[in-house]
Amino acid sequence: MRAPSRARPGPGPGAGGRHHVLFVLAECVPFALALLVLVIELTPAHFVYTGPLLVATPALAAVTMGPKGTLAAAGLAVGVSVTTATHNHAWGGQQVYTNFLALSLVSVASFIMSRAVRTRRENELNQIRRIAVAAQEVLLRPVPARLGPVRAASMYLAAETGAQIGGDLYDAVQTRYGVRMIIGDVRGKGLPAVRAAAVVLGAFRESVHYEDDLVEVINHCGEALRRDAVIMGAGADGGGEALREAFVTALVAQIPDGPAVEVINRGHPPPLLLCDGEVRSLTPATPLPPLGLEEFLTGPPGHADSYRFAPGDRLLLHTDGIIEARDGDDVFFDLAEALRSMGGHTGQAFLEGLRQALLRHTHDRLTDDVAIILIDRLEAGPTPDSP
Repeated sequence: MRAPSRARPGPGPGAGGRHHVLFVLAECVPFALALLVLVIELTPAHFVYTGPLLVATPALAAVTMGPKGTLAAAGLAVGVSVTTATHNHAWGGQQVYTNFLALSLVSVASFIMSRAVRTRRENELNQIRRIAVAAQEVLLRPVPARLGPVRAASMYLAAETGAQIGGDLYDAVQTRYGVRMIIGDVRGKGLPAVRAAAVVLGAFRESVHYEDDLVEVINHCGEALRRDAVIMGAGADGGGEALREAFVTALVAQIPDGPAVEVINRGHPPPLLLCDGEVRSLTPATPLPPLGLEEFLTGPPGHADSYRFAPGDRLLLHTDGIIEARDGDDVFFDLAEALRSMGGHTGQAFLEGLRQALLRHTHDRLTDDVAIILIDRLEAGPTPDSP
């Protein structure tokens, strides 16, 4: 979840931008050093002994660049050394051959070191990716394709390149009370957001099977979030500070017996209902604050809002990452129109079309994570008990 601002994010001098600039400058140092040697040797200042500077060039390249960059820096150093030795008529001197030998040894050692570092980093990255995939399968597992009287599908898009999980959460399960779903978005990013999402999902997955009242299900999620923040705040590392300041916009829904859907919305974007070609936003009758901000409740939420959800209707639960996605002209993505225009697509085909439309609109530049649950009502009738 981003900060609640409509201002378009600019390329401000954030910490990430400064680190990128410093890294680029560090990569330029070996080549700048070789060029400096060339300038010194081709000017009257060539009396300065520049051999150690050239020898250091491939070693410096190995620190910040991979094997190809190291070879490029070594090749440039050799070229500069040959050029300056020819220009200064230094061939035949012991110093020239000593510099060549040192440069060759350092270049070979730097290349081997850069290969070893690259291999180690790739192995570590692959291990992290495997862990992330395993965590995603536990935290954000795909919803079952069939849940009682509905057909379901889910999609998660991470804004950060290479990320697998984040602060968005969703799930759908079949219970004796009907099909129950949750979708939510944690304020903030990073590990605290992932932890808060895991806490809310864990509370939901536990309570949906024994709480007959949907209000108690969402209250159980909020209580678990507050309890975890207290536990983390008592830790020696002070890791609960981010959790104590966090809140989660969440929405829980239930499809009971009969053509209806019940919804409790705690500060989350309302779901969209497609019925007879028309899209309707299921705005709550009484706005409620997100989980973690219960002090703003004027009273306990008494009941869920009920809406007609008949066979043939389609329900779309989503996070704000998709409705706040913008193109280069700051035009927001029209989710309602996408739902209407692709109403004939089913399940994963609809979600794939929606993904492509979203990425085209944003030019492959998502600024926030996106989570979606798609529900199609297939038939009326009772929902079987959960196993």
